[in-house]
Amino acid sequence: MSAGSTEQVIIRAHRQEWARLVAGLARRFGDLDIAEEATAEAFAAAAQRWPREGVPPNPGGWLATTASRKAIDWLRREAQRDAKHQAALIVYDDSAPEPTGPVEDDRLRLVFTCCHPALAMDARVALTLRLLGGLTVAEIARAFLVRETTMAQRITRAKTKIRAAGIPYRVPSAGDIRERLAGVLAVVYLIFNEGYLAGEGDDPVRADLTDEAIRLGRLLRDLLPGDGEVAGLLALMLFTDARRRARVSDGGELVTLADQDRGLWDRHLIAEGAALVRERIAAVAAGGPSAGRYQLLAAINAVHTEARSARETRWPAIVALYDRMVRLDPSPIVRLNRAVAVAEVDGPAAGLAEIDRLAGVLDGYHAFHAARADLLRRLGDGAAAAAYDRAVARTDNAAERAYLIRRRDQLRRPEDREAP
Repeated sequence: MSAGSTEQVIIRAHRQEWARLVAGLARRFGDLDIAEEATAEAFAAAAQRWPREGVPPNPGGWLATTASRKAIDWLRREAQRDAKHQAALIVYDDSAPEPTGPVEDDRLRLVFTCCHPALAMDARVALTLRLLGGLTVAEIARAFLVRETTMAQRITRAKTKIRAAGIPYRVPSAGDIRERLAGVLAVVYLIFNEGYLAGEGDDPVRADLTDEAIRLGRLLRDLLPGDGEVAGLLALMLFTDARRRARVSDGGELVTLADQDRGLWDRHLIAEGAALVRERIAAVAAGGPSAGRYQLLAAINAVHTEARSARETRWPAIVALYDRMVRLDPSPIVRLNRAVAVAEVDGPAAGLAEIDRLAGVLDGYHAFHAARADLLRRLGDGAAAAAYDRAVARTDNAAERAYLIRRRDQLRRPEDREAP
């Protein structure tokens, strides 16, 4: 096998095995540091030995055995525990003889440990990316535009808090899942959104983060196949990511949904998301729990993606879905998105009236001013330029800034203006 082929095998093994190995070692040794360090050392050993010795018949098994040995070596080398405790850890191994069954429980333990409500949200995100995703500290720091030392401290503090608070590393009970799942899904969606439209920096889209969030969504779907909100979040991310290639122009400018080339959308991802939405509709119709927030957002995106053009979008259906969303989550952001849909059904004046009711709470939010500017433009109102200025001042995303600036400048060049 060539060096390039071996490297691809290692990359694939890292993607498939990292979370399983970390989770299994954390269960066995009860220490996240040991689990992480030993797994990293196992992959380093693979990178050194496999190109020279060849890829083993069972790469996952080789990595698991090597990581386990590295963990034991790590315990001996660090000498942080008394001899009796070390001996107990080294001898005791409650791993299942086959890598099936409990594997899912191990990863579920790790997901819920990383996203424990005792941890701050930024710590949950960092731990999830590090322990479940296998991203390096440097990669996580770059993704969230902080110094590597800052991110390392954040992750270390989170692990210390888990240890000091005695947070149990165990399969969550049904009560734990009900209590914590919303927080877990929020972390995954936060990771996705940071990649989908990066808050700062020169890269408008961070594919590494969107890909990782979808991978975690698939993992949760495997672990909790009957949960509607897990399916809804995965569908939502798939629909959104399907439009990635069409979202930014060759010149680096944001392309809004209405102007996107729908031929660039990934129809395989859309079909997968649509299947999940149909599954949830059938489950609710059969007497299952009512659709939650992520399921409704997925359904809204399903309506968008089924339309052959923006003009053919079933906007009344989207308004109806947002009406249901408002009953579940009457937040200003949800109401803003509903107002944008209302403008497509009842006209820009009706949408603007609803948006203006949110001015007091959303003045610092760039999307509020961008939506308001667009409706003012469509109404031919001269206040649109000032609204675009406010939107530009409140976003650091390069592609979005370029789009907003062009829209604003068009207002000052009558020959370039679009019809309302």
